[in-house]
Amino acid sequence: MNLSFFDQFLSPSLLGIPLIALAIIIPWTIFPTPSNRWLNNRLMTLQSWFINRFTYQLMQPLNLGGHKWATILTTLMLFLITINLLGLLPYTFTPTTQLSLNMAFALPLWLTTVLVGMINQPTVALGHLLPEGTPTLLTPILIIIETISLFIRPLALGVRLTANLTAGHLLMQLIATAAFVLITIMPTVALLTSLILFLLTILEVAVAMIQAYVFVLLLSLYLQENV
Repeated sequence: MNLSFFDQFLSPSLLGIPLIALAIIIPWTIFPTPSNRWLNNRLMTLQSWFINRFTYQLMQPLNLGGHKWATILTTLMLFLITINLLGLLPYTFTPTTQLSLNMAFALPLWLTTVLVGMINQPTVALGHLLPEGTPTLLTPILIIIETISLFIRPLALGVRLTANLTAGHLLMQLIATAAFVLITIMPTVALLTSLILFLLTILEVAVAMIQAYVFVLLLSLYLQENV
C-alpha cells in the first residue's frame, strides 16, 4: 500500500472509532498535580515558575477586567504547547494540525472577546471599525474593510497554527525520507541530510512553542481592545 506524505495528518481510528479525543485528553495526564507540601520537587517548581511568568506577561497589558481570562488563556497555552511538542515524537498524532480543532478554539474565544466589548463598551468597540480622522468619502470603504478584517481574525488564528505545524511536519518527513533513501547510495550526503534533519527538529520544537504562545497572545490582544 502506497502512503502519501499527508497520511500522517489523518485522524487515527480503532475499529472505526476516531481516537482524536484520546489524543487531546491523554496529554493532560503527564502534568504533575500540585501537593499540599511547602516544598515540591524540581519539576513542580519549574512548572509553577513557568505558569506564573507566562500569566504575568500575558496579563500585564490588560486591566483588572481582563484578568478574569487568566485561567482560560494559561490553560489554553499549556494545552497547545503540550500537544504541539508531543506531536513531534515518532508514531504520534498532532491534533493541532487539524484546522477544525484550531477553529473550534479560535472562533468561540474570538467571538467572546467581541461580545465582551459590545456589552461593556459598545461605543469603543464600534469605534475600532472607523479610524479617527478618516475622510468622509472613505468612511464607507474603511468600515467595510475593518469589518472584513475583524471577521478574518479567527480564521487567521486557526490557519496560522495549522499551516506552521503542517509545513514543519511535512518538511521533516521529506528530509527523513531523503536521508533514508540516500544512506545506501551516498552515505556522506545522507549524513549531512541527517544533520539537517536534527537541526530542523530543534527548530520545530521552537516553532511548536512559539506558535502556541502566538495563538494565545493574539487572543489577549483582541481581548485588550474590548475590555
